[in-house]
Order: sequence, then structure tokens, then C-alpha cells
Amino acid sequence: RVQLVESGGGSVQAGGSLRLSCAVSPHIYSNDCMAWFRQAPGREREGVASIHTDDGYTFYTDSVKGRFTISRDNVKNTLYLQMNNLKPEDTAAYYCATHWGPCYGDTWNRISDYAYWGQGTQVTVSS
Repeated sequence: RVQLVESGGGSVQAGGSLRLSCAVSPHIYSNDCMAWFRQAPGREREGVASIHTDDGYTFYTDSVKGRFTISRDNVKNTLYLQMNNLKPEDTAAYYCATHWGPCYGDTWNRISDYAYWGQGTQVTVSS
């Protein structure tokens, strides 16, 4: 059983930065897809970014390209999301998730594919 625990959320002003972390236990598995999703009040959960645990290949949703960076440390068993130039529309609860097998370009953000989820961490960006 995989457990995911997010941390690093908080409140920042627009233009600020935050780094989210997701601790993975027992460990990050090889050849898997890990991702960050977010959900704002009254909105559907959406994929933010994904990364393949072996080769580090990434996918991003268009609204965060150039501002957010997903990465993983397979030694520390931690997934990260570096968020720069934050905007009020980035306000949401952020969740990490993982599923067996690699990420694919047309399905990396399909919620139903992800078997394991963290509890979420809140990010609030004020204007």
C-alpha cells in the first residue's frame, strides 16, 4: 500500500513562490507516474503536472507552463512542485497522486487512473 503525504502549502501574495512536497511511503516505485492535481472550491479537480519516476519525463497543464516545475527525488522518496509567479487563480487544494505504469500524453491527467492520493495541502494566493 502506498501512502502519500503533502506539505508546503500556505498563503502568499500574487507573484510569490511556494514549493510543495509529497512524501511517498514505503518508496517511489520504478516505472510509475506521479502527478499533482488541484481543486478549487466549486470546481472539478484538474491535473497540474505529472512525471515519470524513471526518466523524469513531464507533462503540464497549459495554465502553469513556465511557472511550475514538477520533480522527484527517488532517494528521498519525495515528489515536489515548485510554483513560481503564483496567481490568484492558482488558489486550490493541491493533491499528489500516483498510479502504476508510465504517464501518457493523452491520459496523464485522468483522475480515474490514479489509485493512490494524498490528503491535500491548501494554497491560497491573494492579489
